[in-house]
Amino acid sequence: MNAAIIGATGYGGAELLRLLKNHPVIKVHSVHSSSQQGKELSESYPHLQQHPYTLEDINPDRLAEEVDLVFTATPSGVSSKVVPQLLEAGCKVVDLSGDFRLLNTGDYEKWYKKEAAPLQWLENAVYGLTEWVNREKLQNTQLVANPGCYPTATLLGLAPLVKNSLVDPKSIIVDAKSAVSGAGRTPNLVTHFAEMNDNFKIYKVNQHQHIPEIEQVLKEWNEAVETITFSTHLVPMTRGIMATIYANVKEGILASEIRKAFEKSYKDSYFVRLRKEGEYPSTKEVYGSNYCDLSFSFDERTGRLTVVSVIDNLVKGAAGQAIQNVNVMLGLDEKTGLEFIPVYP
Repeated sequence: MNAAIIGATGYGGAELLRLLKNHPVIKVHSVHSSSQQGKELSESYPHLQQHPYTLEDINPDRLAEEVDLVFTATPSGVSSKVVPQLLEAGCKVVDLSGDFRLLNTGDYEKWYKKEAAPLQWLENAVYGLTEWVNREKLQNTQLVANPGCYPTATLLGLAPLVKNSLVDPKSIIVDAKSAVSGAGRTPNLVTHFAEMNDNFKIYKVNQHQHIPEIEQVLKEWNEAVETITFSTHLVPMTRGIMATIYANVKEGILASEIRKAFEKSYKDSYFVRLRKEGEYPSTKEVYGSNYCDLSFSFDERTGRLTVVSVIDNLVKGAAGQAIQNVNVMLGLDEKTGLEFIPVYP
């Protein structure tokens, strides 16, 4: 299968290229950019000098003739313009931006401050949280909205609790921390070395664009969920997300019931690893991999549950999950091309 990557000069696009190089079925046919056509990709990423790719312009009709699938790793507000052209030309698309995740166009425009994508494509997109997606829908869709990095870590940690009504839906608080690569490659004051090194920042307080995405999915799982408190922080490291999730456990629920819910939910999920009781994951333990590692602690004294969820934001939080979704779309083992050990130390 031939695939194209639009937005190959960003971290997500470069990670797609790295992972797909070892995929036995999907071949990267071409890479594309809206601003650097004609340049070698190795000019942006010298580590790719032995893998020559020339950045091409974005021609939907030609892409529809030459490739079977397009990954769009573009900034939000760009995909909403490019993807409909690709879909109308007949391409299958996996979009890594936030442009097709929110069904409510008003929510998108409020949180992203950009014009929303056409409603017809929003309604036809399948939200690709692979462990919880409707596999039949995924295999028959033309457009996959790949989840955000924060939502992936958060939703995988909350799913067994919310779907089984084990916690008070009004009590959910998420304290999430991300490496600076999650902010993209374009430099800014927030991610500048002198600003970020030896520092720890909270940002977009109660305003992060991933809040409505998380709430939308939680409401689909359990109508009792209305809103959550979601805080995001930047940590001076390159890769990784840790979501520490707090919620009040419903009266009468035991720690053993919570563990059974997690074990049942993920017993057949290769990429979600539930840690032993009393053992908690760190971001280094999933670095460079498609794993999400989970653990929890139920404090009977306070009646509150703490869930710890870690992922690599560029893999399980972006490129890896996109490939996992494509594997399901193609009827392949979802581990295809992704079954590798995390980089450690």
